[in-house]
Amino acid sequence: MRMTNKIMRNNAAYNVNQNKILQDKLTNQMTNQSKIARPSDDPVVAIRALRLRSNVTTTVQYNEKNAEDAKQWLDVTAEAMKSVDTVLTKLYELCNTASNKYETSDDLQILMSEMKQLTAAFYTCANVDYAQRYVFSGYRTDLPVTFTAEDIKEMAEHPISYNINESMGFQDISSFSYTDYDKLRDGLGGAGGPVTPGDIDDENSYEQAVKNNTLYRFRISYNDADSLNGTKVDGTPRELTITLPNGNTLVAKANGTPDADGKLATTLTDGAGNPLTPGAVFPGTTDIVPEIAEFQDQEQAYKAIANGSFTGIAYIPTSGELVFSKDYYEKNFSEAQFGGEKSFKVNYDKSDWKEGNINPVHYFNCTETLRTTGSNVAAADAQYRITKYNSQRDQGRDQDIFYDVGFNQQIQVNTRADEIFTHNVQRDMDDFEHYLKQYKDIEVLQKDIVKEKEKALKEYGEDSDQYKDCLKREEGAKKALTYIRDNIHTKFENGISSYQKYSDDSRVAMTDNATRGSRLELIKTRLTNQQATYKELQQDNEGIDITEVAIEMTSADLTYNAALMATGKIMQTNLMNYI
Repeated sequence: MRMTNKIMRNNAAYNVNQNKILQDKLTNQMTNQSKIARPSDDPVVAIRALRLRSNVTTTVQYNEKNAEDAKQWLDVTAEAMKSVDTVLTKLYELCNTASNKYETSDDLQILMSEMKQLTAAFYTCANVDYAQRYVFSGYRTDLPVTFTAEDIKEMAEHPISYNINESMGFQDISSFSYTDYDKLRDGLGGAGGPVTPGDIDDENSYEQAVKNNTLYRFRISYNDADSLNGTKVDGTPRELTITLPNGNTLVAKANGTPDADGKLATTLTDGAGNPLTPGAVFPGTTDIVPEIAEFQDQEQAYKAIANGSFTGIAYIPTSGELVFSKDYYEKNFSEAQFGGEKSFKVNYDKSDWKEGNINPVHYFNCTETLRTTGSNVAAADAQYRITKYNSQRDQGRDQDIFYDVGFNQQIQVNTRADEIFTHNVQRDMDDFEHYLKQYKDIEVLQKDIVKEKEKALKEYGEDSDQYKDCLKREEGAKKALTYIRDNIHTKFENGISSYQKYSDDSRVAMTDNATRGSRLELIKTRLTNQQATYKELQQDNEGIDITEVAIEMTSADLTYNAALMATGKIMQTNLMNYI
């Protein structure tokens, strides 16, 4: 075969170009720190690189974003719960101090002032947020657990009402003591001195008239509920619906206006709207229809039940109670009646909200009615927005938030408000204030009796009926004071157990949160190791050995220069040089 100059030139150019391509490849590898620049360079490396890059990206998302966000959420929740535990511990200690029956009303007032501030602080902790998301609000992270000052201001312009459904069990029936000492006031302070009531004599003394009664109640979650004597925000009549454990439903509506004792009579119907008569039986059953009446005043309700003038269920919206006598309790409620899923259900309205009140949407099956038009619009032209919350359940317990923090791994990051922030902390405070009010009242009455006694002694003498009446009243007042002090002592003793339970519940939630945090730390450790492993595999698959590539580049450069020199030498001669 004849080898011409043209063939030699073409071959030389091709080989030099191939060497130049190798140089370019090595230069790209050195510059990009990668074995390949395009999939066609090495399909196996390219496929493996795609898989490893996907693993690295996913692991980075889990480890550096999801898991880190979850950790911050759990840390914020933990700090809030530490504050809650501190508050409850302090309340427990103050309640223990207040249980000393020898404390005066002024001493108790000081203690309770601090307890009220701590109670407010307890609910303030519920509105802790992380990155503008409320950590205890479940899915409704834009909605604080308790109403804020801004909410109350907004309600002034756009009134809002909630129709709330609550379910209570046998364990929610509580007993309490009520001391009736009103007879000590009868005829006291007249112009001619104290006048002994006609039913007080040697056989029926003031001391005998002072009675300590045991009453029973269901305590709903809020005080200052709406009275039946009025209409809802949208103008419709208010109702109180009670479903007894036996399944019978009573719907109470106002019948007239409250009487002098603050009692508001009601008309009753069943769930279908059929009229019911108190004392009769429910249609198709042998169950007796109870009488239901609303009392505007808490003391008047207690008194009516204690003296037997009212024998049904007293609804007291101001204190948020459904109160009944011991006799009614023993005849109509037993633990057996609450077997299975049976419960005592109450449906009521509340439109009077204050800063710090818990928003019911986080706890109950409720319906919100909001006046969307401003207060300057006439009621006839007003428009309303009605929103139902938790309609498939009595309480909002499916608001758990889970983060994906690993391959097929999730972790719950939130703690629900109902796990910690019970309404009972505020409701117990309401009870303490009621007892303190009664304690102060009997102290004032006792001082009034002493003044009347001194006045009667000065004006009428020791042998006067007025002076003797004051002495008897004084004995009755001492008995009433003893009862009330004992009641307060018992209430605070029970409060010690209650606050201990609230603290235990909060610590259970703290433990759950800490356990999730520990589990998250283990997951993060594993994710960090996986991330390092995947990056190492990615580097091994795509990366280059710089030393090796540098040597190859030097070799390619020497080869290229030698090829140029050899080609230049050969190309200087041709066939004519040999002829």
